[in-house]
Amino acid sequence: MAAATTTPDVLLVMEEERRADVYPAHVLEDIGRLGRWRAPALTRDALLRDPGVLEGVDVLLTGWGAPVLDAALLSRAPRLNAVLVAAGSVRHLTPPEFWARGIPIVSAAAANAVPVAEFSLAQILLGLKQVHRLGREVTATRRFPHDPRVSGGYGSRVGLLGLGEIGRLVARHLRPFGVEVLACDPVVDPSAAGDLGVRLVGIDELFASCDVVSVHAPLLPATEGLVGGRLMRLLPEGATLVNTARGAVLDEPEVIEALRDRPDLTAVLDVTWPEPPAPDSPLFTLPNVLLTPHLAGAMGRERARLGELVRDELRRLVHGEPLRHAVSPAQASTRA
Repeated sequence: MAAATTTPDVLLVMEEERRADVYPAHVLEDIGRLGRWRAPALTRDALLRDPGVLEGVDVLLTGWGAPVLDAALLSRAPRLNAVLVAAGSVRHLTPPEFWARGIPIVSAAAANAVPVAEFSLAQILLGLKQVHRLGREVTATRRFPHDPRVSGGYGSRVGLLGLGEIGRLVARHLRPFGVEVLACDPVVDPSAAGDLGVRLVGIDELFASCDVVSVHAPLLPATEGLVGGRLMRLLPEGATLVNTARGAVLDEPEVIEALRDRPDLTAVLDVTWPEPPAPDSPLFTLPNVLLTPHLAGAMGRERARLGELVRDELRRLVHGEPLRHAVSPAQASTRA
């Protein structure tokens, strides 16, 4: 149970560029009714120039461009009793000294998962029809193939590499389409996967048997470069790889070579490493690569979901109700 706070003093610190999207006027008005604004919204740099503003802050609201909550900053915030983050991962802003203070921190990962799962679903369905491959072949040959061989949706297999928040949501979205969903995730219990209608398999089986593989693994030491040439070459003919997770989960040079060797494959890459790719990267010229500029996450109006989640958590905090999206140190360490 979160400790009830009567009219807390709140401060918003995040980058200016996306602030109005994440915290639109109606969200700011609601927050103003729940708490007292300690000061106008600040950027991280402005806060670091004048950290004394934290002296009377009970709740820190933030998002993209959040400050790192290290010992120096925390020493200036003796009253701080909650941090509400309108973004997904909190790993980069929570060093050990933050967790030692026992301050609850909320992540809006659940809100950001919605558009990522929607984008992934769209690309998966297109991949099952081999829209990307057939589209480029039609353009190159200026001919329509007769009765092209595609797996289609019904009865096909879709593989999810990672069954975290986004992967689970993608699995739920796939339920109406009559596909078999397989997943590879070493930390997920088979019964929990079964509740989603998902069968857990090893990574080799995932790549060898699925018409589309969608990557949702966090970037950790164990997953860096996880998807390389060997796995790519296991994919069935005409298969599609979708990556909306982190670019470095793929061993990019190996994936590029496999895509050169297998023009029947398609890679839909919403993330790369580095991001964006170097100007001379083959990703820009390979015909079987579809590059999108990190569009899957919350964009435009979608970003308001993140601010609304933070507002709702602030309301629970004020009323002494349990926070629904608090993150533990273990959770923070395994999120991208």
